[in-house]
Amino acid sequence: MAVRNILSSGAGVEFPRQPSVSSRGLRARRAARAKTGVSPYLTSPLKRAFDFGAAGLLVLLLLPVMVLAAIAVKWSSPGCIVFRQRRHGLRQASFEILKFRSMRAECGADASVPQVTFADPRVTSVGRFLRKTSIDELPQLINVLRGEMSLVGPRPHALIHDEKYLAELPSYAVRFAALPGITGLAQVSGARGETPTLAHMQRRLQFDLEYIRTASLLLDLKILILTALALITRRGNAY
Repeated sequence: MAVRNILSSGAGVEFPRQPSVSSRGLRARRAARAKTGVSPYLTSPLKRAFDFGAAGLLVLLLLPVMVLAAIAVKWSSPGCIVFRQRRHGLRQASFEILKFRSMRAECGADASVPQVTFADPRVTSVGRFLRKTSIDELPQLINVLRGEMSLVGPRPHALIHDEKYLAELPSYAVRFAALPGITGLAQVSGARGETPTLAHMQRRLQFDLEYIRTASLLLDLKILILTALALITRRGNAY
């Protein structure tokens, strides 16, 4: 009875303000990011929903371009239209990446996977155009729809290159905390293309780790816009 009277009067009683669910969740996300160096956004339903919706829309919009590219690849030289190769994805799980074939008789048979160099004689004339415009990467929208890749993330490397850099760069394994991307922070920051020295890969890795630490929907949108601008202005090191 005394407790009821005190509560009804409110005299001398102060109840601590409870943090809202949103503020508690925000603090938890910040704590997780600070502890692991990995943005929770990378594996969030928001990123997956954005990837699925945007990739589906892009497939519909770019389907005529993809059909023309497939015809051009078939016409340019004998061999497969779509190049398939095993790559490492999220948590180092293996998946088959898809690209329009840009090289002569290239269907993933070369186990050494030498990187493409400037004026590489293996690249067909059609393939050179596809690589310069990044049209060769469009089949990876299917990888995104399958959940194997993201629109934005660290670019996946050949398995043999992963083995090399895992042994030489201690932080390289952190790249597997995110789905690999069709484009990424490294690619819009001048670290796209061939990596002839370890220093080139170290520079790319720094951008990948920065993305993994700070990833957000706004950052993804910014990278996609910068990627589109780079394609329009033909900036980049792809050949």
